[in-house]
Amino acid sequence: MKHFKRIVKIVLFLIIVIGLLIGYAFKIEPTMLIVHSYDLHGNNDGQALKVVQLSDIQVSETYSVKQLENLVNKVNQLTPDIIVFTGDLFENFSAFPQQQDVTNHLSQLKATVGKYAIWGNRDYGGGAFKIYENVLSDAGFTLLNNSGVDVDVLNSKKLFIGGLDDGLLGNPNIDNLLATMDGNYDYKIVLMHEPDMADILKDTSINLLLAGHSHGGQIRVPFFKTTTALAEKYTDGFYTINNSSGMQLYVNTGIGTSRIAARFMVPPEISVFNIHM
Repeated sequence: MKHFKRIVKIVLFLIIVIGLLIGYAFKIEPTMLIVHSYDLHGNNDGQALKVVQLSDIQVSETYSVKQLENLVNKVNQLTPDIIVFTGDLFENFSAFPQQQDVTNHLSQLKATVGKYAIWGNRDYGGGAFKIYENVLSDAGFTLLNNSGVDVDVLNSKKLFIGGLDDGLLGNPNIDNLLATMDGNYDYKIVLMHEPDMADILKDTSINLLLAGHSHGGQIRVPFFKTTTALAEKYTDGFYTINNSSGMQLYVNTGIGTSRIAARFMVPPEISVFNIHM
């Protein structure tokens, strides 16, 4: 009888723990906003360009426009020079068509130099392709699609920011992207949605590749790794793509959720890069 009671207590304890973990994964962690900040390039001359990366916001019934407002406020507190968005604005636009509210909130993002974005696979799916360009344009973003722009920063420095089209539903074209480079640059950044596409740029002169898409697996448990198409090799954080040139890739684990509205051990992320030029 004592053994039976002990087993019952253990089972009840495990049920409570599992219930608490599930509640945390669905209700608490998805609402968190973790800021990861990094210093890059290594010229410690006191001048640094602050680039803030957002990815995979995926506005939906479970990621409300109120949460988007909180995200905007958090980013503005970081006082970025440049904001980049690496794709997937809506989870499924046809099911949650909040075009005007999303546009209004994104337009409140403040960057002293500029705001830049690319296409993600969700931006092509679910009807979002019809409104994505207009949302970004009305919100003050420059949409880069196999193209790039020259940006004057820190008074006398020249930055290149390029963007590839989505690798799953778009038509990425490296030649068109590289053709938009003109002259010498102090630093080069290329945005891509799917991180595994980084390898096709490994022989170029890009300094930093920024990607998203993976959600870092979104739910991370011991001995089990969740991956998705074109985010199997590179899933989160930094990777060296070319040892000789020092080209690095950073995979942002995103803000929202996909398929299941939960996160576990992979909280929503804002990435900040202080690039010393």
